[in-house]
Amino acid sequence: MTQPHVIVLGNEKGGAGKSTLAIHIVTGLLHAGRSVAIIDLDLRQRSMQRFFTNRASWLTANGHDLPQPMIPDMGDGKALAKAPVEDQIAAFDRAFDEAAAAGVDCILIDTPGGDTAVSNAAHARADQIVTPMNDSFVDFDLLGEVDPVSLELLKPSIYSESVWEARKHRAIAQGRHATIDWLVVTNRLQVAEARNRKRLEERMTKLAKRVGFRVGPGLRDRVIYRELFPFGLTVADLSNEVRPVAVSLAHVAARQEMRNLMKAMGLEQALSDQPLDVAA
Repeated sequence: MTQPHVIVLGNEKGGAGKSTLAIHIVTGLLHAGRSVAIIDLDLRQRSMQRFFTNRASWLTANGHDLPQPMIPDMGDGKALAKAPVEDQIAAFDRAFDEAAAAGVDCILIDTPGGDTAVSNAAHARADQIVTPMNDSFVDFDLLGEVDPVSLELLKPSIYSESVWEARKHRAIAQGRHATIDWLVVTNRLQVAEARNRKRLEERMTKLAKRVGFRVGPGLRDRVIYRELFPFGLTVADLSNEVRPVAVSLAHVAARQEMRNLMKAMGLEQALSDQPLDVAA
C-alpha cells in the first residue's frame, strides 16, 4: 500500500499561525482532488478540527457540497490533554494508523506551541515540516540565536535542534537516506515592509544553509483569512456559488498567496482555477 505523505505544521512558539496555514493547506489539497486526513494535536484548543466541524455545519445549512478531510478519532481532547504522556502518544499512534489504513494521500498534523512528547512523535513521522514564523526576531529566536550587539547569527536554537532530532530518529527508523523536507515561511506579513525585515531575511538565509531548511512564502495579515474561519471556509472554497462574504480583489490576491505557498511545498495544482467574479 502506498504510504501517505505526512505534513507536520510545527513551531514551538504559539501564535505563529500554524492552524491558519494548516486549514489552508488542507483545503488546497482537497480541491486538488487529494484525500486528506487531519490530526489536531493542540489537544485543548483544536482550532483546525473545529474549523472543519464548522465547515460541515455550514455546508449542511446552506445546501453546498465541498470536499472534507477524514478526521480519525482521538477522543476528548481536553481529557486527553490531562492524560499521561504515554496515553497521548498511544492515541496519536492509533489515529495515525487509522488514517494510513484508510489509504489517504496525505496526513496533515497540526502541533501545539511548545515542546511536548506527542509533538515530537509527530515530527519523527514527518515527510515534510512546515514552520510558520512571524516577521520578527522574537520568532526567529526559536530557530537561531543572534548576537545582541552585532545581530550576527551565533548558533541554531531549540526548535532547530528538535527538527534535527526528528531527522535523526527518521534516519534510524527508515535508513540514512530517509529525509525530512523542512520549509520555513514568514507568516502574517504586514503590507508595509517592516524596518527589520532585510536583517531578518539575511539571518534566515544563513541559518537555512546551516541547518537545512528552505524559505518559502507565507500569508499576509489579511482580514479575509479570519473572516471565513467561522464558516469553515477558505479562499480556496470561494466560487460564484459559494460566497458567504462579498468577494473583492483582495480575495483573488489571497488565493494567489495560497497558490505560491503550495507551489513552494511542491504540491502543484493545489487550487482550483475556477474564476471568481469580483463584486463591483
